[in-house]
Amino acid sequence: MPTSLLPASVVPPPHEPALLAQYRHVRAATEALVADLSDADATVQSMDDASPAKWHLAHTTWFFEEFVLAARVPDYEPVDAQYRYLFNSYYEAVGARHPRPRRGMLTRPTLDEVLAYREAVDDAMQELLQAAQTDEEAALIELGLHHEQQHQELLLTDILHLFAQNPLKPAYAPEPIAPVIAEPRAEPEWLRFEGGLVEIGHDGEGFAFDCEGPRHRVFLAPFQLRSHPVSNREWFEFIEDGGYGSAGLWLSDGWRWVCDNGIEAPQYWEAREGTWWQMTLRGMQPVDPESPVTHISFFEADAFARWAGCRLPTEAEWEHAAARLPATGNFVEGGALRPLPDRQNTAGALRQMFGDVWEWTGSAYLPYPGFRPSAGAVGEYNGKFMSSQMVLRGGSCVTPESHIRATYRNFFYPHQRWQFTGVRLADEA
Repeated sequence: MPTSLLPASVVPPPHEPALLAQYRHVRAATEALVADLSDADATVQSMDDASPAKWHLAHTTWFFEEFVLAARVPDYEPVDAQYRYLFNSYYEAVGARHPRPRRGMLTRPTLDEVLAYREAVDDAMQELLQAAQTDEEAALIELGLHHEQQHQELLLTDILHLFAQNPLKPAYAPEPIAPVIAEPRAEPEWLRFEGGLVEIGHDGEGFAFDCEGPRHRVFLAPFQLRSHPVSNREWFEFIEDGGYGSAGLWLSDGWRWVCDNGIEAPQYWEAREGTWWQMTLRGMQPVDPESPVTHISFFEADAFARWAGCRLPTEAEWEHAAARLPATGNFVEGGALRPLPDRQNTAGALRQMFGDVWEWTGSAYLPYPGFRPSAGAVGEYNGKFMSSQMVLRGGSCVTPESHIRATYRNFFYPHQRWQFTGVRLADEA
């Protein structure tokens, strides 16, 4: 990643349409993330759940070519007709696609050819964006941009997983992190919420994914949330107390996962002479006791909560608590590329609700009352995944800041932990 940080906002030049400025910003941010990667770095696939950086670059480009240019530009000729097969992800309505587990076999097209593909599509898109858009067209393009921001985060987490498999433990961004100067971290405390009949879901103002609505009412019993996400120091205590070896703390599927995979610590942790180290995007580093724990599965988050005598928050509790907070925090634009300790030391308030780590909730990823997927292929975007996954909230240290909001619903399978996932405790009031 270049030493200059990604811009946090977009200010369109005079007379340039705002959507065009946003398009240029998002596309340039993606390419900044791969500026220091070799063709080999961008090609290899480290596991079935991950995708090569080159594939992320091409897939997000294919989205605009397939759903915008092909539909809007008369007689549009695709850059390469084979890319429709290579870079479709899961859109059954579009047709056959290259198997996900074999994306790392795509040594061709090369990284340079993929970047040339992006440039050709960008040229066509920027010409299109000079003209006025209907509301429907603008909404589809904005969806594509937020889709690309999702892939910016995935690209970084997939690169981390890839580099973690290399015995050399290479750093994606080797520049040292400037020391964080702050008062001693405030002790975690419990904050009470009265609950009652509350409204949950996006209100329709500004962009949101379809799964964030419709807005609806939910009854919440009085509850408490911990002021801070769980720290590495607290996780040390869980490990030292035998948390990974106590079957009674774990859901049945979680205990089977622990036993089958020999799980003894968060992903990327490594014991060295009595201390814990972890693989990060800046290479191997000592685990910072005061930073939020990350790269834990839902199973681990749930077991920790049970060990602590607490529970995970529901997604409705989390959203209700976060609804009036500014969506600011440690995001990718800050350049840390890892969770950081609480830097404001504010007692009596929720801290680090946004950024740093995605927070597991105890809620299954299911449709809200009245949810209907969109018509056509883009209707496959979220609704088809509403099975067997759990909701996370709040964004992470590699999420673009303009991408997150209190209503945002992320979702992963309970065993997955290569994302920057963490946990905040909840309890009854």
